[in-house]
Amino acid sequence: MMCWPKTYLPFYKRNLKVALPIVCSQLCIGIVQIVDTLMVGHLGTVELAAVSFASSVFAIGNVFSMGVVLGLTPLVGQSFVRGEHAVCARLFQNAFLLALLASVAVCSALFVVAGLMPFMGQVPEVVELATPYFLTLVVSLVPQLFFLTIKQFLEGLGNTKVAMWITIVTIFINVFLNYVLIFGKWGFPMLGVLGAGLATLAARAAAPLLFVAFLRCRPVWWNFFRAFRWRSFSLTTLGELLRIGLPISGQMLLEVSAFALSGIMVGWLGTVPLAANQVATNLSNLTFMLVLGIASATTIRVSHQIGARDYDAMKMAATASVHLALMAETITALLFIFGGRAMMAVFTTDAAVIDLGAKLCVCVGIFQIFDGLQAVGIGILRGLTDVNVIMRNAFIAYICVTLPLGYVLAFPCGFGAVGIWAAFSVGLGLAAVLHFARYYRVRRAKFDALQ
Repeated sequence: MMCWPKTYLPFYKRNLKVALPIVCSQLCIGIVQIVDTLMVGHLGTVELAAVSFASSVFAIGNVFSMGVVLGLTPLVGQSFVRGEHAVCARLFQNAFLLALLASVAVCSALFVVAGLMPFMGQVPEVVELATPYFLTLVVSLVPQLFFLTIKQFLEGLGNTKVAMWITIVTIFINVFLNYVLIFGKWGFPMLGVLGAGLATLAARAAAPLLFVAFLRCRPVWWNFFRAFRWRSFSLTTLGELLRIGLPISGQMLLEVSAFALSGIMVGWLGTVPLAANQVATNLSNLTFMLVLGIASATTIRVSHQIGARDYDAMKMAATASVHLALMAETITALLFIFGGRAMMAVFTTDAAVIDLGAKLCVCVGIFQIFDGLQAVGIGILRGLTDVNVIMRNAFIAYICVTLPLGYVLAFPCGFGAVGIWAAFSVGLGLAAVLHFARYYRVRRAKFDALQ
C-alpha cells in the first residue's frame, strides 16, 4: 500500500497528457452550448424551451452518426503502435466514406423527423421557434462528421492537441456569430433562435477546413492523406469500422435517447420545467466533458497498450483513469449540490425556473459519480474493441430501467422533473456496474493468464 501513489503516478501523468487536450476540446464544445443557452435564455422562456426541445430531438441522430466513426480510434491506435502505417491510412480513407454515408442517411431521417415535431406534445409556440433551429443543426451534421473523422484518426495516433486548438478557434467564431445574429448587432438582422443555429452551422463548417489546412503543414500526417487510393476503398475495411462503430453508436443512441425522451417528458409538464431542464442539461453536459476527456484518453491508452501487448500497463492505465474520474466527478458533484441555484441565476431571471433548476442541479450532482464511472468503463471496453456488450448494457440501464422509472417518479408519484432526473442516478449506476463487470471478466479470461 505504501508504494501505491508512486506506482500509479506515471500512469496518471500519461493519461492526463492525452486527456487534457480532449478535456479542453470537450469543455469548449460545452461552453458553446452554454453560451447558446445563456444568450437565448435572455430572449425569453419560450425561446429557451424551443432550443431545449430542438436539441433533445437532434441529439438522437447526432450521437448515432458520431458513434459510427468513433470505432476508428482504437483500430488506428492498435495498428499505429505496431508500425502498420498502411493499415492506418486505409482505415482513415474508409472512415471518410463511412462519414459521408452516415451523414446522408442520418440527415435524411432527421429532415423527416422535422415534419413530425408538431406531434410531439409540445406547446405550438415552442415548435414554431424550434423547427428552423433544428434544421440548421441537421445541415451542420455533415461538416461535423468530417471534422470528427480527422479528430478520431489523430487521436488514434496519440495526438489530441490539434483538435483542441481548432475547437478553440471555432468557439470564437460561434460566440461572435451568436452575438450578432441572435441580437441583430452591427447591421445584422435579429434572428433570435435561428441565429444561434446559423452560428453553430458556420462554426462546424469551419472546423474540418481548419483541420485540413493544419495537416497540410505537417508532412508526417499529410502522408496519410497522400496514401489514399481508389483501390483502398474496401467493403472489408468498412465492415471492420462498422463492427466497432455500430455498437458504439447503439450505446450512445440509447443513452442520449433516454435523455432526449426524458426531455420530451419534461415538456409535458410545461414551459418552466422544460426551460429549467435545458439549463440543467447544459450544465451537466459541461461538467461531463471532464470525464469524457478522461474516458476518450482511456480508449487511446488502452488500445496502445494492447497494440504493444503490454497487458500489465493496460490494466494500470485503466485503473488510473478510474481514479482520475472519481476525483473529477466528486468535485463537480459538490459544485452542483451547493452551487446549483447560483448557476441557474446566471441563465435566467425567471424565479420559477431558478427554483426548479436548483432542485434539478442537486439530482445532477448526485449522479455525477455514476456518470463518470460508466463513461470510463465504456472507454476501457472501446480500447479493448469489446463493444457489443456496451450496447446491451445501455439498453438494460437506460431503456428498461431509467425511462420507466423516470415516468413513474414524475407522473404517478408526482415528483415531476425531479423524478425524471433522479431516475438517471439509478440507470447510470447500473450501467457502471455492468460495464466494469464485463471488463473484469474479459481481463481475467484474456490477459491475466499472460502475466
